[in-house]
This record gives sequence, structure tokens and C-alpha cells, in this order.
Amino acid sequence: MKSLQLLLCLTPVACLLAQTPPPSKPTVTLSTETPARATAAPPAKVPPETVVLTVGEEKITAADLDHLIDMIPEQVRNQARTTGRRQFGDNVVRLKIMVQEARRRKLEDTQAFKDQLAFQGENLLAQMLYQNILATAKPDDATTRAYYDEHKSDYVEVKARHILIRFKGSPVPLRAGEKELTDEEALAKAQDIRKKLADGGDFDAIAKAESDDVGSGSKGGDLGTFGHGRMVPAFETVAFSIPVGQLSDPVKSQFGYHIIKVETRQEKTYAEVRADIEKKLQPEMAKKEVEALRAATPVVMDPNYFGPPAPPPAAPSLGPGRTPIQPPAPQPK
Repeated sequence: MKSLQLLLCLTPVACLLAQTPPPSKPTVTLSTETPARATAAPPAKVPPETVVLTVGEEKITAADLDHLIDMIPEQVRNQARTTGRRQFGDNVVRLKIMVQEARRRKLEDTQAFKDQLAFQGENLLAQMLYQNILATAKPDDATTRAYYDEHKSDYVEVKARHILIRFKGSPVPLRAGEKELTDEEALAKAQDIRKKLADGGDFDAIAKAESDDVGSGSKGGDLGTFGHGRMVPAFETVAFSIPVGQLSDPVKSQFGYHIIKVETRQEKTYAEVRADIEKKLQPEMAKKEVEALRAATPVVMDPNYFGPPAPPPAAPSLGPGRTPIQPPAPQPK
């Protein structure tokens, strides 16, 4: 569907109205106290028929503006209705001024405008059809259950702790006062820590004192709950395979050596994930419906003009492993 998505782009008007100012630079404070959060005054509520903006001779009501907001990208609508209301109004003013001037110059009577308007209209209509197909695509229970049965491992979640011992070359920052360890030194330290834990050492206390992942270390090594694809392969393989409650041997990744302890491992039920599966399958169902429309419609393309058909895409790789995703690591202060 990538080619279709490229064609069904937002109109220039929507892009103009959705523009937002760049974020302001964060301020730096040396205070250890949490600053009070500034609260912006809530935007005023007015009756829909109230004229809230006048540009030249054109009057725009609150209902008109709300309707315009409904047509901009969903991810910026809430901002346009709240903290970004003034910015949105400024964008509408700029748009209306340019439209009024274009009409004074009779640009809407030109053939170039008419041709582009016709193309944009078809583009918008095709986009609305795709959104309609996507919204109405609903896989049946047999399809979603079959997907669940084939991908049960994707819905297993692990709650784990770890202690990280970094070595030279690790992307994890060196803690203040700690010396750079070679690979061999880091492994020896990790093995020593594991022995202390196996002999009854407190995981929480040792993680706080020794872990080079200061983010999780400050919480006793707690990584929270995560599913497949969240950690680098070496870490994930062990976290999803060792018995619950058992300590792993030191596990090497690009970050250092990890000692992992899985606290819980559980599989989400079909009922819990059915809605997510439906949402995941909808784009593929929509793609197939669009492909069916193409197959049912007579199309003749002159090869002398368009060239030969493109070769079919290569089959996706089925090799082992997932795209590495960085595990939690210390955040710079």
C-alpha cells in the first residue's frame, strides 16, 4: 500500500492549517526541587454561531473553525483546539488573505487552477474511499483467532530485573568514580556478582550499588514488563527462556554483561489482544480490497509509453532474529 499512501497525501490546505511553531528550548535549572507546572488558562467556550474571526469582508464563526480543525491531521487537532488555538487562527488568517488575493487576481478562472482542483478532488475522493475501506474492514473471529494461535509468542510478557556491568566500548556512559573495565574484567565482575546473588545477596541492593544501567539500577534493576522485540536479541533470548525466579549466567550484549532475573512470565489471552489483532489485520484487508478493485477493473497501459511492468517484490527474509531494539540504558543527566 506504500504507493497508494504516497498518492493519497494531505492537501496543501490541510498542511498549511496544521503548521505549528517549533518547540521552545527547554530551560535549565540547578534546583533540586520540582518546579511547579505552569497551567495555561483554558480556552474560552463560546456559542457555535459566534463570529470569532473576520478577515476582510469574510466572517468566520466558532463552528466554522471547528469544522476546519476536523479536516487537519488527527495528531494536531487537540492542540489546535486548546494550546495551539491562536497559532491555528493565525494560519487561517494567512490562508484566507492569500485566497482573497488569488480571487482578486482571478486565478480561479485559469485552466491551471481548474486542472489542479480536479486532480486534488479525485485524490481526496480516493483517500476517503481508502479510509472507508479501512474503517469497515473487520476480520472475523476465525481469522483473528488463527492469527493469535500462530503468533502466541508475540503476546508473552516478561517482568524482569537485571544488573549491567559495562566494558570498554559500551555505549552506556561510565559512572562517576568507576574505572574502565576490559571485556575480561567485566565478565569476571559479573560472575562474582552472580555468585553473591546465588549465595543469598539482595538483588535490589546490589543492583543499586553495582549496575551500570543507572536508570534501572536506581530501582533495584527493575525493567518493568516487556514483550518480544523490545530488547536486543541476546538479552531477549535469555529473558524469554530461563525459568522464572532463576538467575541467568552473564549475558553479553553491546552494552556489557547482564545478569537477568525473570520475576513473572505470562501470556496474554485471546480476549485481551483480539482488538489489537483486528487493528493489525485491517491494513492488510484494506490492501487486498484495493487490489481486488484493481483486478476487477479493465486497465490497458501502453508499454511503449510506460515501459515494461515492474518485477514483483522480493519475498521478505525469514531468517532468525528480530530488528535489534536497544534495551533500557542510563539516560544522560
